[in-house]
Amino acid sequence: MADPSSYRPKPGQIPDSPGVYKFRDEHRRVIYVGKAKNLRQRVANYFQDLAHLHPRTRTMVTTAASVEWTVVSTEVEALQLEYSWIKEFDPRFNVKYRDDKSYPYLAVTLNEEFPRVQVMRGAKKKGVRYFGPYGHAWAIRETVDLMLRVFPVRTCSAGVFKNAARTGRPCLLGYIGKCSAPCVGRVTPEEHRELAEDFCDFMAGRTGTYIRRLEKDMMQAAEEMEYERAARLRDDAGALKRAMEKSAVVLADATDADLIAVAEDELEAALQIFHVRGGRVRGQRGWVTDKVEAVDTSGLVEHALQQLYGEERGDAVPKEVLVPALPEDTEAVSQWLAERRGSQVSLRIPQRGDKKDLMATVQRNAQQALGLHKTKRASDLTTRSRALEEIAEALGLDTAPLRIECYDISHLQGDDVVASMVVFEDGLARKSEYRRFQIKGFEGQDDVRSMHEVIGRRFKRYLQEKERKGEWEEQPTGTPADGPAPIGPVPGPALAADPAVGDAEPTAVAEDTEPREDDGRPKRFAYPPQLVVVDGGQPQVAAAKRALDELGIDDIAVCGLAKRLEEVWLPDDDDPVVLPRSSEGLYLLQRIRDEAHRFAITYQRAKRAKRIRTSPLDDVSGLGETRKQALIKHFGSVKKLRQATIDEICEVPGIGRRTAESVAAALASTTPAAPAVNTATGEIIEEDDGGSS
Repeated sequence: MADPSSYRPKPGQIPDSPGVYKFRDEHRRVIYVGKAKNLRQRVANYFQDLAHLHPRTRTMVTTAASVEWTVVSTEVEALQLEYSWIKEFDPRFNVKYRDDKSYPYLAVTLNEEFPRVQVMRGAKKKGVRYFGPYGHAWAIRETVDLMLRVFPVRTCSAGVFKNAARTGRPCLLGYIGKCSAPCVGRVTPEEHRELAEDFCDFMAGRTGTYIRRLEKDMMQAAEEMEYERAARLRDDAGALKRAMEKSAVVLADATDADLIAVAEDELEAALQIFHVRGGRVRGQRGWVTDKVEAVDTSGLVEHALQQLYGEERGDAVPKEVLVPALPEDTEAVSQWLAERRGSQVSLRIPQRGDKKDLMATVQRNAQQALGLHKTKRASDLTTRSRALEEIAEALGLDTAPLRIECYDISHLQGDDVVASMVVFEDGLARKSEYRRFQIKGFEGQDDVRSMHEVIGRRFKRYLQEKERKGEWEEQPTGTPADGPAPIGPVPGPALAADPAVGDAEPTAVAEDTEPREDDGRPKRFAYPPQLVVVDGGQPQVAAAKRALDELGIDDIAVCGLAKRLEEVWLPDDDDPVVLPRSSEGLYLLQRIRDEAHRFAITYQRAKRAKRIRTSPLDDVSGLGETRKQALIKHFGSVKKLRQATIDEICEVPGIGRRTAESVAAALASTTPAAPAVNTATGEIIEEDDGGSS
């Protein structure tokens, strides 16, 4: 635990202008971001007597090891920069709201030639118009089904659309009148886009125009004795009215507004947001957060506004935002919202009438959400704490292992040997810090040797990062001693990458390259665990411990979990530690081990699939995918192509003699693979098109 006086800036060094400040821990990781009208006054508050600080603030300043700041010209710029840094650095002591579910939206893909109406979840995409969020996807589908009578917009996937265009036959919705069938040319792209825009206008709350138009057309058709057409128009108007009834009028003045309510206790807070468009509730969502910083209701509202509108532009920011408490700097926040909308935004507390009554409803929803969240989480917190304590007791650790890393080796009969590293912090998966490795030191199957290599590479990188931090301590750059810190990476000493430490990022990210400069972002291997778990028994544990010993690391515990009897093995112990089958600690170790196995085998299968899909034709310079497919289609398989002469290859359209010679040379230099055999029938399976040879 650091003494704040050890990194306190000198008197008069901090400017008294607006700005944003960052606290960093001993690993140079940004742990807190804040903004201030007056940096000198705000930052100085953190360095008063610890007894006078809020317990959460006290924890933050004793965890930190340095503070730096950036001066900006206005308070609105400070608000924007604070939001950007919180999003970029993910500080552990900043309030961050998380959705209690993945809410579905009704989306219209106006960025396509033929816009499509569909249900969407996740991050919003540019050029797509969103409505919602909704509580359930079925609510969206019911609404869309009613509205397609009047606005027959395409709802099919790209594959179905292309297939209908190829065959000249629309899908079922096209036949029953719930799609205008642009796939077969029944409407032009312009006419279909106009339908999609009318759909969006109706969903945005401009409903009266369309219903009046339908009723007028219905009366005119009846006068002209076109009774079938009049009946269809009557049914269309009824469908639109039923769609409107699904969201009752809550504000009589057809207001566009977002209402935000907060329910909180000492440890947690829950937010509920109602999206009102055209006087009707068009969407609802709920957020929850741990109060990891000392923050009141106005601070929670400000954080919510940043997260809610930080990525939004235009009409996505409503004209009116109703809140239970105004942010500390209401004028700056209102100006920031107005810039994002492009026009004035009213940020206020409702005082009377329908809006106050609706806010009370939103508040009740927030209270219920907080109660439900605490009910769900109480057992989880207790269970995780008990599991970590049981692990510490069983392994003889001084404290509970708050960060656990688990490693697993995966291969298929010695081919495509890979390894995984998964990270659990406070008993929960930290997927952003998962890593995966290719075994590079040797060929073939040897799990023990592979484990030694992976542990060595991972902690060699940790030592390199630790060495870099030592250089930082000797020659600090961009700290308060040198003035305000710049935005972005701080100049510092570069470190050449070790070719032996080329580890791939999690999921589908590029291979590891030269370490980045010290900019506060989480490093790949910068933080040590309290416990390393390996998937395996005594040999794998011994290999992992040997790798740590060779690097001089003696403050990280190691254990292994063997699958056969679920025994926990410790280094240098001849007998395993047997945890009770009902132990929460054993269950947590099993979850971590299974997650490492899942992550490893997923990577191994992806590598194997990529290798199987390779072809000798891939090595022919200048031979693109189109001409490769033409060759395979002409000859039927790589095997028959290998048997062809250069003149026969030249007969393929688009293949010249020089290319044909290159193809023949590439195929001649490869050895045909042994024929595959169907083990059930004994039949020899012919080589498939484009397969390996």
